[in-house]
Amino acid sequence: MAPIDQTSYSHYLVARQAVQNEAVNRLTPTEDQRIILIIIGVYIAAIMILWNMPIAKIILSPFKLLTVGLHEFSHAIVGCCTCAKIESIEIDPDEGGVTRMRGGIAMCTLPAGYLGSSAIGAILVMCGFNILASKIASIFLGVCLLFTLWWAKNWLTRGIGLLFIGVMVFLWWLAHGAGLRYFVLFVGVMSCLYCLWDILDDLVFRKAYESDASKFAKLCGSCMSSRVWGVLWFFISLIFFVAGILIGLAAFKEDQQTQEQQAQGFGW
Repeated sequence: MAPIDQTSYSHYLVARQAVQNEAVNRLTPTEDQRIILIIIGVYIAAIMILWNMPIAKIILSPFKLLTVGLHEFSHAIVGCCTCAKIESIEIDPDEGGVTRMRGGIAMCTLPAGYLGSSAIGAILVMCGFNILASKIASIFLGVCLLFTLWWAKNWLTRGIGLLFIGVMVFLWWLAHGAGLRYFVLFVGVMSCLYCLWDILDDLVFRKAYESDASKFAKLCGSCMSSRVWGVLWFFISLIFFVAGILIGLAAFKEDQQTQEQQAQGFGW
């Protein structure tokens, strides 16, 4: 065995420790990021408390319908990417929705609703750590809603799309978009939580419930049940949510004043 070069090994240890320290520093929240983490925690607590409270849950209803819209949009956009013809998107008052399409690849479009809407939510959560990123994310969200409006076939779907596009336009110009960041963050947290709960409620706790997972399980044959697919999608969605927070912590270290200057420097 060749002798170990102690000098090279020492350099390796120093370099590895430097990488580890850098990773820890990137994920250690700054004072401003701690505030965002607290806000995320408050959002999660408020959503869970209001979710099934009589009367009070009405406050969340428009946001629930918005997340249903993002779920259906995810089906539709993946359908477009797999050469499907999108016929309609509809949201109903009972917080359900349906996307009708012809063609496409069902293996891709069926899981796209849950996984796509949770990915969108994670992107919004990540961008909520930075003012400029939040403004860019609001444009992205607006484009998603415009596509949903294009495919919408009932007035509730159109109304939800127009309502939230209007809210974002209003927040964009109010106090130079200061409130837009918290709106984007809330929609992101709401979308992630709604997706996680919907997966458990529809796919895991209700084995006989007709769902995207049950259709996907039939398509895949008998390799796994719809409940197993639901558990798998749940953990993927949870990973998206956690990854959105961690990437936000690592990518956006600027303080509030620097973020505002960056946003103004881009003319926004």
